[in-house]
Amino acid sequence: MEVLVALMVAVHLISVAAIVGGWLAHFRSPTVTLSQWWGSLGMILSGLILVVLAEINGSPNHLKIAVKLVIGLIVLVAALLGRRKENKGEPVPTGLAHAVGGMGLANLLVAVLWRDYS
Repeated sequence: MEVLVALMVAVHLISVAAIVGGWLAHFRSPTVTLSQWWGSLGMILSGLILVVLAEINGSPNHLKIAVKLVIGLIVLVAALLGRRKENKGEPVPTGLAHAVGGMGLANLLVAVLWRDYS
């Protein structure tokens, strides 16, 4: 079980790196890259698997999970909309491109800074 958790955490971190890295790489000419789209899918799926594994092993912080899920869904929808525009050859709105990366970074910060000390 520990190996599966470690593997899912690795996938989760790689997914966030794809989202935030793609954002930073294209910061001056914002767009939504294919790696950000796949990263948003990987982040949601690996996060959901991690929640299931956490439920099996104990009682996770459901409020933190809910906050991360909402942020993750925002990233996923923004990445989907950005990729659709990109695939049509239309310019991706700057705010939409920055929403993908900024909310991905926010999700990372929630994971790292929201500690359960109880």
